[in-house]
Amino acid sequence: MKPRRPVEEMSMSFLDVICCGFGAVILLLMTTKFIPPTVLETSQTHANGIVQARQDALFQIRGETDKLNRELTEKQRELEADLQSLAGLERESSTILGKYQASKSEATEAIVTEKKLAEAKQSLSEDMERLLGAGFQRTDNTIAGIAVDSEYVVFVIDTSGSMYMNPGVWPGVMQRLSETLSIYPALKGIQVTSDQGEYMFPQYAGKWIPDSPARRRAILERMKSFNPFSSSCPINGIEKAVRTFQAPDKRISVYVFGDDFTGPSIEEVVRQVDQINAPDETGKRPARINAVGMPTLLQEVSPPPASVLRFAALMRELTYRNGGTFVGLPSHR
Repeated sequence: MKPRRPVEEMSMSFLDVICCGFGAVILLLMTTKFIPPTVLETSQTHANGIVQARQDALFQIRGETDKLNRELTEKQRELEADLQSLAGLERESSTILGKYQASKSEATEAIVTEKKLAEAKQSLSEDMERLLGAGFQRTDNTIAGIAVDSEYVVFVIDTSGSMYMNPGVWPGVMQRLSETLSIYPALKGIQVTSDQGEYMFPQYAGKWIPDSPARRRAILERMKSFNPFSSSCPINGIEKAVRTFQAPDKRISVYVFGDDFTGPSIEEVVRQVDQINAPDETGKRPARINAVGMPTLLQEVSPPPASVLRFAALMRELTYRNGGTFVGLPSHR
């Protein structure tokens, strides 16, 4: 049996190794980068509470919004009712005001009309004295009911076959022309055209024929053979008379002689004459339009043709609108 080896005591080199190992571990921990802890799953409890609170707040806001909308709708209905009531009151007020203004206007117009009539009466008296002479005396101030207040006269004569070719008619036209001239003893100008606007004396086209006994005799003499083309529609003659001779300082009368109207439209002729002889701001028109209806076809044809009645209707309306008089003669004498 071998003898045991004696146990050796721990040397200092082992302790050094142990210490170095611990030191290395500590140094490794100190040099390693620090990383915060990673959240692997977030709790939903707190977020769900916030969402629920916000949903409750949203529902409350929606409820208040619906309430406010209902209140707004009710206020709008009330506003519309108030506006309708206000509109009704405005209409009633306008009606009452209109009636008041109409009454006031009628009263004012009555005063103005009365004043104008007085002025017209005075002016007419002065014109009559100037035209007829201070010592002129006669039983009638009109020719066939036509007023005499002009210093210039234009005759527009229908020269169609029914007028010129009829032996009993044309002398009657000449007689009426002579009678009309006789009530104007001192005219400043005369003119004669056909219903188409053709002048009786071409040398005086667009000019006034000076009034004198010799000129009047010449007019009546020329009437015997004055027979230009006629369409039995006086619009061209009236237009030439008014457009050519109208002047603010002249009082003009137009005399239309005819027996029928074959134009296309009475209304159109009236409208055209309204434009040609339009009134000024005082309501005065450039020319007074009178008319004399010859009974040619009225006596010869029974029943009378429509053109005769249309002539009467046209002249009645024209003379009424243009301050004149329409005279329908019962016979040529």
